[in-house]
Amino acid sequence: MITLCMDTSQTFLVLALLKEDKVLASVQETCWKRQSEELFPQLIRMMEDNGVKTEDISEIVITSGPGSYTGVRIAMTVAKVFAAMKEVPLYTLGSLQLIAGRERHVHVLMDARGHRAYHAVYDSGKAVSEPQAADTDDLRNSIQETETVLGEGHLIGREDCWPDLAQNFLQLKPEWKPIENVHLLTPDYLKPAEAYLVKK
Repeated sequence: MITLCMDTSQTFLVLALLKEDKVLASVQETCWKRQSEELFPQLIRMMEDNGVKTEDISEIVITSGPGSYTGVRIAMTVAKVFAAMKEVPLYTLGSLQLIAGRERHVHVLMDARGHRAYHAVYDSGKAVSEPQAADTDDLRNSIQETETVLGEGHLIGREDCWPDLAQNFLQLKPEWKPIENVHLLTPDYLKPAEAYLVKK
């Protein structure tokens, strides 16, 4: 069984092929605003390099948001078309959940533009607080220096810290959410569409 994993919700293009509970191959490349251009070339190259054909893919898992308004939809659109045409199961994970992985009590941050950040707290793959779009000054004041921050830490004056997201896809397998009707799947947005048009 080969699982195709995709995340285009944030600064990286993340692709992975999982086989027998191992990461067969992966891509985690900075690709801000170029995911739509790079997804297919990178995916084709990764599959060819590992001798994987489209008919070998037996399931797909993607992130459902929050994240870039356009970015979230890129992987989701590809996955919905593939899952419908090939009749394979489709699963989702939260974008912040993917970054958190199985780490113990971590804050996850992702740029939401307009001096705001997508934020949630996770513990061992489970949400301690629900994802929200919060003011970065408020987060800077509320997150203690001793607490671990993953993702775009620079938003609150910390260093960015990105884990191996392909490994996190694998480790979070018990958290994958099955989608019964792929045609009804929509991104998880945390703010109105017009807010994504704010430029920094």
